[in-house]
This record gives sequence, structure tokens and C-alpha cells, in this order.
Amino acid sequence: MTKSSRQHALQHQINRLDCRLARLQSESNRWSWIRLAAVFGGGLASAALFFVAGGVLFWAMLIITLLAFGGAVFAHRQINAAIDRHQIWRRIKQAQLARMTLDWAAIPGRARFAPRAEHPFEADLDLAGEVSLHRLLDVAVSHEGSALLRNWLTDPAPNLADITRRQQLVQELIPRSLFRDRLILNATLASGTRRLFESHRLTAWLEQYRPAPSLRGWLLLFGGLAPVNVLLLALNLAGLANPAWNVWFVLYFGGLLLLNSRHIGDTFSEAVYLQATLAQLSAVFQQLEGFSYRNAPHLKKLCVPLLSAQQRPSRQMARAGRIAFAAGLRQNPVLWLLLNAVLPWDVWVAHRLNHHKAKLAGCAPDWMQVWFELEALGALANLGWLNPHYTLPRVSARPSRGMFWADELGHPLLPDEYRVCNTFALAQPGDVALITGSNMAGKSTFLRTVGLNLALAFAGGPVCAAQMETGLFRLFTSIKVTDSVTNGISYFYAEVKRLRALLAALHNEQAAPLFFLIDEIFRGTNNRERFIGSRAYIRALAGRRGVGLISTHDLELAKLADELPAIHNYHFKDDVSGDRMTFDYRLQPGPCPTTNALKIMAREGLPVDG
Repeated sequence: MTKSSRQHALQHQINRLDCRLARLQSESNRWSWIRLAAVFGGGLASAALFFVAGGVLFWAMLIITLLAFGGAVFAHRQINAAIDRHQIWRRIKQAQLARMTLDWAAIPGRARFAPRAEHPFEADLDLAGEVSLHRLLDVAVSHEGSALLRNWLTDPAPNLADITRRQQLVQELIPRSLFRDRLILNATLASGTRRLFESHRLTAWLEQYRPAPSLRGWLLLFGGLAPVNVLLLALNLAGLANPAWNVWFVLYFGGLLLLNSRHIGDTFSEAVYLQATLAQLSAVFQQLEGFSYRNAPHLKKLCVPLLSAQQRPSRQMARAGRIAFAAGLRQNPVLWLLLNAVLPWDVWVAHRLNHHKAKLAGCAPDWMQVWFELEALGALANLGWLNPHYTLPRVSARPSRGMFWADELGHPLLPDEYRVCNTFALAQPGDVALITGSNMAGKSTFLRTVGLNLALAFAGGPVCAAQMETGLFRLFTSIKVTDSVTNGISYFYAEVKRLRALLAALHNEQAAPLFFLIDEIFRGTNNRERFIGSRAYIRALAGRRGVGLISTHDLELAKLADELPAIHNYHFKDDVSGDRMTFDYRLQPGPCPTTNALKIMAREGLPVDG
């Protein structure tokens, strides 16, 4: 399926959902009138029968009215629940369409993370922020799933085994769009009115769990005395025993409960919170439990913590519900007092809750981690599904086509109609591509194109290329260098610090080789010193333990290729037709033969001598 046909299919689904929602809304309105009719019609009929016929007919009509109203309320709630599900499903499809067409205004939500200027490449490559790769990909409902996706995209030291594993999972998830969309739907329903599921409360509660002192001894003591107490109570009611004995036992039990109140704690609130939180996530986990993992061995392996017979979330949720029900009897003071007067009720509930918390502390973090990872993986798979022309790259410790090779490599944040793709390669360790060209010719965009696709590849996702093969690298960039007035740092000094950090990373022999991207090297100083400094710095990079791209306006630097075989010249060219400048954004071999700064100045009406 092509991208255009998939886009058409999404729009068709949205149109069908609109029609379905209109019918459901009409049905909801009809049930509103039925409820109103049941109340007023049945009420008037009951009142009339009360005054005219009285007795049996009145009660019969009242019961019929209540049943009719209750049935109408139930049916109305089902219709409204269906409306909620359809509205969420429509938003999911609209968001898919917005991501496919790069309609940033229609992509839901705002960026969850701001770019970190101190990071080796996050800010330079637009990996975080309002218009960024992370926001384009991020379909996670949980904060943790979104953060995990960001961590993968910005990992400064990617691991080959992790990349391979994530690629295998993404490959299985790409065609399973219904599975991914239902996971988003169920998670959104769990989040309620919030845009983001607050899973941190449950994870924090589980992380802070400490095994409580065992209540087994007290439970055995209370359980052993309970039959005696029940027997004395029965004899007392039958008039066969002295009431003082039973009062003494009640006081005795009350004293024991008071002594152990610090062990029992606020059992009711904890049990209710646990049951309510797990109930929220029940649809998510039930989907993962019930999914058929046929032809998806890697996905099944990831979900093993949810499929264990003894630790299935559905079993744990049922147990939590029973404990919450038992603890909920505290809301009935009379029944609660009677139960604790003759039975070790609170001690038993606290014992069961502690036992259940211990089990959850061992398995629930694994459940949550599976869900978070599926959300991050789903975001990468969704990119591949929305863009069928994207491909999963080959990341290898010993790539067969050199250090880096990509065919028809494009910028994933540019619309299809504006994107120009190029084929590019770096063959040997230590190779440096020196890119020259006129202003606005595409040098900076191409550097980001390479960096963004490397970030996607190392995250385990598909890349905007017909084919791509790369070795394992650490990324480091110097593209969006900025000054700092508050810290008293000039642009040039900020650039020097950045390039010093890059050089230090290059000399780290313990880590993977470096892939560096430098835009307009030493642009913050005068021509003479920029040339001298740039020449020395490029010499320090060439032939070292890394590869990279450097863009520059200094055409004299292209002569370095004559003395250093590791340096290779490329350029982007421009054409002038009348008073109009055009760019084809095609990467060409060799140094740039033209410049256009004076042309641009003259075109905009600035004075230009000569």
C-alpha cells in the first residue's frame, strides 16, 4: 500500500466514524427522552393509580416505572460509552492523518520535553520540542512511555543488541495497526479526563513498598479465639451463659485490635486505591493477555510477564477487587463492629493486603514496563506504517558497505512535496565529508537529515531512506550553537566549548566510534582566524576513530582533500535565472564552484560594490 492510498483510507475511516457518531448521538438523544418519559409518564400513572385504584396497582406501576427508568439509564450509559470510544477512535485517526501530512497544528498535545542544549545532539537535530521528531512520533499515553521513546532517540551510547531487539519488535508491530490503535484507545480510556495517564502514583507506591511485619501470628491467635467468642455469643443469646463473659471477650478483642492498629494501618484506603488503579488499566492488560501472538515471537517474548499463569494481571485484579470489597465493609459501621467483635476481620484483611502487595511489588513493575515499552515501540512502528516507503536500516558492527551508506536519504520532518533525497556514503574509518555551497543551498538541512536518520536507526525505528546501512556510532553535533548573555558567554566561545567537547568525545577509546556533524565551523570569528582554526581542527578530526560531515563557506578548506586522503569534498549548487535563484538540493561531488551571498544581498536591495 502506498502512502497516498493509506492516507485516503484514513480519511475514509474518519468519514465513517463521523456518520457513526451522528447516529449514536441521535440515539443518545432518543434515550434521553425515553428516560424523561419513564420518569414523568410512570410517575403520573403511579400517582393516578394511587388516588384512583390504590394498593396493588399503584405498587405494580411504581415497580414498572423504576425498572423502565433503570433500563433506560443503563441503555443510555452504554450508548454514551460507545460515543466516548468512537470519539477517541476518531481522534486517533485524525492524529494519524496529521502525523502523515506533518500538520503540526493538528497533532494532539504539546511537546512533553524541552530540548537539552547540553546534550551531545538532541537540540541540534530537533529531537525534542514543539516541532520535533519526538513530538511527531509520540503516541504514548503514559509519561513513562513517552520518556522511554525520548531516551531511545537521544541515547548517547547506543547498544547494538538493544537496537537489534527493538528492530525485530518494530518489524512485527508495523503491520499490526489495529493492535497499536486499540492499545492507545484502552490507555486513553484509563486516563479518563486527563491527557496523560498518571502511572507514577502506582509505580511510586510499589517502589516504596516495604514488607510489613507478618500478621500471621495475630491472625492465628484471633482465629483460634473467634470460635470461642462466637460460641459464648450464641449461648448468651440463648440465655445459657453469663453475658459478662461475652462483654469481656469483646473488650479483649478491641484491645488486641488497638494494639495492632499500627500494623493494620489504613487498610481500607490502600485497598480501594489499589483496586481502582488496577481497574483503570484492566482494559490495557486484558488486551495484551488475550492477544494472539501467532507469527509474533518477539512480541510474545516481550509480553511474557503478562502471560504467566500465576501472575496474570486479570488474576491479580480479581484478588485486589475481593480485598477492596472486604475492606469496604468498614463503611458500614454496624456490620464492621459486629464482624470485628467476633472475628479477626481487620487483621485478616490487612494480612491479605500485605500478601497481595508483596506479589504486586514483584510483578506489577514488569507489567508496567512492558506497557511503557510497547508504547515507545508502537510510536516507532506507527512511523513505518504511516510512511510505507521508509525502511528498517541495517545496523552492524561491521557494515558491508562501509561506515555509513544510505540510498535516497531524506529529512523526516519535511513534507513529501518539499523533501529532496540524496545518496551518500562514508567508506572508511576517519573519513570526513567537507560540504561547501551557497547560502540556502541545503547544507544544514542535509546534516540534520543524516543525524535524524541515525537517531531513528539507533532507536530501532525505520528511517527515511530506500536503503540504509551503518556502523554503530555515538552521535555528536555542533549545529545550533548559541551565546548566553546571562552567563557572559559569547557565540564564539560557546562554539569553542562545544567543539572541544566533541574532540574529547572523539578521543574516548573506550566507547564506540564517533559520528560528528558540524555546521559552519568557527563562524563566530573573522575570516583569517576562522580559516586557520578550521583547517587545524579538521586535520585533528580526519583519520581518527570516527566519521562525520562538516559544512563551511570557506572554499579554501576544500584544498585539504589534496593533502589528506580521508577528506572528501561535496557541495550543493544554485542556479540564477534572471533575478530568481533556484536550488535543486542535490548533493554533488567536489567543492562548490559558485557563491551567492552578493547575489542575495543585491536581490534584497542592499548596496553591493562591483
